[in-house]
Amino acid sequence: MSMQELILPQHYENKLDIVSTEIAIKYVKDLFEKRLAHHLNLMRISAPLFVGEASGLNDNLNGTERPVSFDILETKDDMQIVHSLAKWKRMALKRYGFSVNKGIYTDMNAIRRDEALDNLHSVYVDQWDWEKIIDESSRNEEMLKETVRKIMRALKETEKELTIVFENLEPFIREDIKFITAQELEDRYPTLTPKQREYEITKEYKSVFIMQIGDVLTSGQKHDGRAPDYDDWKLNGDILLYYPVLDCAVEISSMGIRVDEKTLQDQIKKSGCEERLAMPFHRQLLNHELPLTMGGGIGQSRICMIMLNKAHIGEVQVAHWPTDMIVACEKHHIHLL
Repeated sequence: MSMQELILPQHYENKLDIVSTEIAIKYVKDLFEKRLAHHLNLMRISAPLFVGEASGLNDNLNGTERPVSFDILETKDDMQIVHSLAKWKRMALKRYGFSVNKGIYTDMNAIRRDEALDNLHSVYVDQWDWEKIIDESSRNEEMLKETVRKIMRALKETEKELTIVFENLEPFIREDIKFITAQELEDRYPTLTPKQREYEITKEYKSVFIMQIGDVLTSGQKHDGRAPDYDDWKLNGDILLYYPVLDCAVEISSMGIRVDEKTLQDQIKKSGCEERLAMPFHRQLLNHELPLTMGGGIGQSRICMIMLNKAHIGEVQVAHWPTDMIVACEKHHIHLL
């Protein structure tokens, strides 16, 4: 499956050698996180690599992915390597005592062992995970859109600075972004699969934010899966960029306004996983003990890959790849770290 999905672009030009690549990766990461923190009013904090299995804090993603689990000898507790920090961050905001319109960001490192490996997907995941407190009046679509625009501004500012220092890199990011709901996208391309729809709309507009992901569409299908206990499915979405090096749409961020007590109960019921309501995180939310928030994850390696004009995510991160993929990439001047 991995080799079937692998894209090997013809006449690929690796514009940075391995040392220059490492220098540029640090430059991108340092600059973007500063711009992101500035535009969204965020403070950097430390974050866990693993959480307790019984805490309910791990991200269930689509509900089928298996977390990496282990036990701690001293405490006998069962732990899980995080998939993301969507729920943990909300509890952290309460603990830090932040006020409205202030938030946090962190380096999130995860292992997603069930990923199908290709140009964009790795078992190793690195993100800027961010979260900020909002009030009830800000739980709306306009707040969501304005936050997306700020993220795009931070991306474009980073890209402009990068191409001044590394003059041979080509800028691809369009700051102006198209907003469209998953239902509007299905109505526009009713005969295509969700991934095909993403490609068509992103190729046309270059930067797209697909909103309202997680619920069932009129076709009876979902655009994509979302766990029911962090994003509000009516107030969330994905940022996608068209990437000409691979002629594909690249999702760089999944984000949204988080569930309140009512939305949590509604989405948990739709998903048929009411047992989660007994977990500590869910009990705190139902008891009005957690702040209203919005947040998301922004892929570090994917942003570096795009900004450095690379053809494979393995060119900007060290991970594990099938031998036949490594060989095929080398033949096309794609050097995996």
